[in-house]
Amino acid sequence: MNDYDKNLDKNKANYVPLTPISFIERTKDIYPNYEAVIYKKRSYTWRQVYDRCIKFASALEKHGIKLGDTVSIMAPNIPELFEAHYSVPMTGAVLNAINTRLDAKTVGYILKHADAKALVVDRQFHGVVKKALEIFGKKILIIDIVDKQADLKDSEKIGEFEYESFLEQGNASYVWKRPKDEWQSISLNYTSGTTGNPKGVVYHHRGSYLMSTGSAAAWNMPNRLNFLYTVPMFHCNGWCYPWTLAMLHARIICIRNINAKEIFDLIEEHKVTHFGGAPIILNMLASAPKEEQKPPKHKVYVLTAAAPPPSIIFKKMKNLGFEVMHVYGLTETYGHILQCAWNQEWDNLNEDEKADISARQGVRYPNLEDVDVMDPESMKSVPRDGKTIGEIMIRGNVVMKGYFKDKEATEKAMKGGWFHSGDLAVIHPNGYIQIKDRSKDIIISGGENISSIEIENTVAKHPSVSLAAVVAKPDEKWGETPCAFVELAPQKEATEEEIIKFCRETLAGFKLPKKIVFGELPKTSTGKIKKFELRKKAKEIN
Repeated sequence: MNDYDKNLDKNKANYVPLTPISFIERTKDIYPNYEAVIYKKRSYTWRQVYDRCIKFASALEKHGIKLGDTVSIMAPNIPELFEAHYSVPMTGAVLNAINTRLDAKTVGYILKHADAKALVVDRQFHGVVKKALEIFGKKILIIDIVDKQADLKDSEKIGEFEYESFLEQGNASYVWKRPKDEWQSISLNYTSGTTGNPKGVVYHHRGSYLMSTGSAAAWNMPNRLNFLYTVPMFHCNGWCYPWTLAMLHARIICIRNINAKEIFDLIEEHKVTHFGGAPIILNMLASAPKEEQKPPKHKVYVLTAAAPPPSIIFKKMKNLGFEVMHVYGLTETYGHILQCAWNQEWDNLNEDEKADISARQGVRYPNLEDVDVMDPESMKSVPRDGKTIGEIMIRGNVVMKGYFKDKEATEKAMKGGWFHSGDLAVIHPNGYIQIKDRSKDIIISGGENISSIEIENTVAKHPSVSLAAVVAKPDEKWGETPCAFVELAPQKEATEEEIIKFCRETLAGFKLPKKIVFGELPKTSTGKIKKFELRKKAKEIN
């Protein structure tokens, strides 16, 4: 033992477990009268938001919610869902925000697997939830949210209590419970479950705290920004921004239904400075009718993540006046952990070259200890040549605790002391990572590995194309060939021959899509294209 280890122990004075819940308490103390959450005609200050969270937490505890219990919530991006990110963990319970677009069977599975002790639910989803509760088969505390902006036609009462009256049962002087250990669980998020039942990803207070602070640093987020909440808060806890935004005493503008006109209107009305969204959201804005588009008169910063975006989308958004940064992450990493951090030396490149660089996933966030592209068999780093494909491996404090009640899946994901992302990528000489495909999406044609993303990027540059997705189509001769599903832009036309000819200008012959299918692409609630559905369709095509 050296002198630095003698009589220098941790104690209550010098060591307090990290928790992002502390952010709202600080902001309430310093900026109590600053506007915090805005939703249509509703508006709350930070003092009011804090008081509402405290009272709701107290009411939950009065009804038996305690340390380690799961409290589920199913709601769109409205104030009640934001508040749940504080009120639920204030009791020591774990927040489980459920995807609002899931079917009753999946919701029922989640409630049962999570062993939910309470459910807060927006009444618009009564049909799905009532069927899900039948599958769940337990009587639990249910609290209804009655939102005047919701489609309440034919809606029915679900629970015994209504959110506002339940909140009033709480004690305004309730003292919230800090975690005794920062490894304590704070939230439970379920993956999309495209191949079987979804897996429950468990976050801890430490990781949530570090993600909140790291995100602010990575995106250069200032205090008192105006944030439009377009990212679903049920997805990676809204990229952990409910906590980040309290730390920055931001103004948070909620939006229930995502559409281009309302986004443009809210940006103008509230002087929105920041928002995030999947490439599908950006494409929706760039492709909106001219009469709906309102190019911002002030600087608006946009973060995009989820499916790797085609480079053309960066060009389109810049032409509209938005500054977009590309980030990458997973549910298992609390949201994004890579960013395409811009270097000034790239400023003199032409617009196409800039867009191509912007489409890279980039380098690690300041809150991530290590990331690499490795051969998953040998666990050795691939050469930094921008060509050799490996799997993105991640190590740090913002990797999940593990999969809830699934020891085998957890051990498999963390094999070799790294989290295995399942994303195949290359790493460029400057250390910037670029995804080439999900391991399940790579196309193997005549023994050659083909990146579906490379083909998608090419197809998306065609002036008539709005969205493109490429999957493998079974082929007797080659084993697999690329099949492109294309969604055309409004009032635009194109033929299969035109698209293939366009691709031939930049793609090698074996990479050309052999079949083009036109139509609307199926998407998840977070904007990812449902490739598993497209793979099924491709198998049925002659």
